[in-house]
Amino acid sequence: MTVQPNMNKKQRAISPTPKKRRRTGQKSTFNRMLTKVFRIVVTVFILLVAWIVYIQWKVQIAPDQTLPKQVDVGIVLGASLRKDIPSPGLQERLDLAVDLYKQGRFKQLIVSGGMDNNGSKLTEAEGMRNYLVKQGLPAKSILIEPRATSTYENLLYSKKIMDEQGLVSSIIMTHQFHGSRSLDIAETIGLKQPLISSTKSKVLFMPYHEARETLAYTKWYWTKLLLMVGI
Repeated sequence: MTVQPNMNKKQRAISPTPKKRRRTGQKSTFNRMLTKVFRIVVTVFILLVAWIVYIQWKVQIAPDQTLPKQVDVGIVLGASLRKDIPSPGLQERLDLAVDLYKQGRFKQLIVSGGMDNNGSKLTEAEGMRNYLVKQGLPAKSILIEPRATSTYENLLYSKKIMDEQGLVSSIIMTHQFHGSRSLDIAETIGLKQPLISSTKSKVLFMPYHEARETLAYTKWYWTKLLLMVGI
């Protein structure tokens, strides 16, 4: 018969077995936390990619609307000037406006855009008006909105001019990559059945502008949310 050695209380107290269990438990908790963090990071990444894909889909599908024979006013959304002259990209929007004006789509225009921070002495709206006049449009047919610094303000301030002048129907002119956001903003601020006429750009570096539109669209959705909750 084998006699097991007796263990006194002190020996039992310093037994290594509980320490090993404690370390194993700590390691298991850490692994669970690490797994949870990894899942959160992966989920956020997937949502971010999905959001970018969705916005780029919106950017690529410019509104395809049939224009009526005539509306009350055309609205040209501003872009930068270069030495007080519309940049090549802005000229594309203005050339579209000239074409639609000559088709008789509208008899009045609103050109919208504030002061650039690039040394220009004129507002975007003033530079746009000067360009249109050189293209043969009568100055009296062009209304100036010289304060806006964003697409939201372009359309909001243009609507105020429309309300003051008793103008209701409109065609908004911009680039194709900018069309979907512009239409969403126009509808949100209360323009009545706004229409978009857009042009493809031959002078802009589209990968940059389309990527930038993702950020601009995201900012607009945040602004739209704040407007909806009354902030």
